[in-house]
Amino acid sequence: MAAAPSESIPSVNGAWIYSQYGKTSDVLKFDQSVAVPEIKEDQVLIKVVAASLNPVDFGRALGYFKDTDSPLPTVPGYDVAGVVVKVGRQVTKFKVGDEVYGDLNETALVNPKRIGSLAEYTAAEERVLAHKPKNLSFIEAASLPLAIETAYEGLERAELTAGKSVLVLGGAGGVGTHIIQLAKHVFGASKVAATASTKKLDLLRSLGADLAIDYTKANIEDLPEKFDVVYDAVGETDKAVKAVKEGGKVVTIVGLRPVTPPAIFFVLTSKGSTLEKLETYLESGKVKPVLDPTGPYPFSKVVEAFGHLESSRATGKVVVYPIP
Repeated sequence: MAAAPSESIPSVNGAWIYSQYGKTSDVLKFDQSVAVPEIKEDQVLIKVVAASLNPVDFGRALGYFKDTDSPLPTVPGYDVAGVVVKVGRQVTKFKVGDEVYGDLNETALVNPKRIGSLAEYTAAEERVLAHKPKNLSFIEAASLPLAIETAYEGLERAELTAGKSVLVLGGAGGVGTHIIQLAKHVFGASKVAATASTKKLDLLRSLGADLAIDYTKANIEDLPEKFDVVYDAVGETDKAVKAVKEGGKVVTIVGLRPVTPPAIFFVLTSKGSTLEKLETYLESGKVKPVLDPTGPYPFSKVVEAFGHLESSRATGKVVVYPIP
């Protein structure tokens, strides 16, 4: 295995960790002596520079999918950006020193990694990673993988193609900000409508929304026009299905409550190849990271970062940087 000088890779490192399920503010603790993971032949070891938080992180901590979760204790964090310091024998795409980013967990809810990205070092399979676009900072890159891949997979599943219209419920969140941009700039939607609260409507327009809808004042189900695709990022399929054209598609990423037919719920399959497909759009600036203005949060303030995300007031992505 190619590696950085072994004396430079410690056997233990600092990480945020929980040993029981509960609210992050109650269960998440900093531990300076978490073992650095041993890599498998298809994995690389990453020196983490930045990580971002996702709702799945606190849902997992609350035990929402403990039946399929990996055993406790858990270091949370799906999204990572960092530098490769060691590569497994079967790895061909990356070498020591490469700057990479990705969503560590190929299957989000089934046996996700015990050592996530809120650690100084983490391991990931080659197939979930991509080279960091040169024009993006580590902070920007860390904000992208889970959200942009989820946006992309949902639009593919909804069969959005050039000339179709799309409505995004929850356009200002981590995933929603990317659904708008991908629908407009990658999939070629003829019209993109999106919902947000009053003060976030300008953000939606700046991302490419043709119609920014204030959900505090307008009812989606009462809109005069219907859409070819409705992408629900907030868990309101009962409303989403009333806004779709006959024969149109509704997808949702929030499955905690029963999903109203004909909407379909899906969970992301993380793939580095999706990030590679989007690289030219990211490098040209057509598709941009959207960072929550309260961040980035230093590594010592991970609990506060989760508190902000859990408040449902975050705009775009909440990033933790620098690590450590």
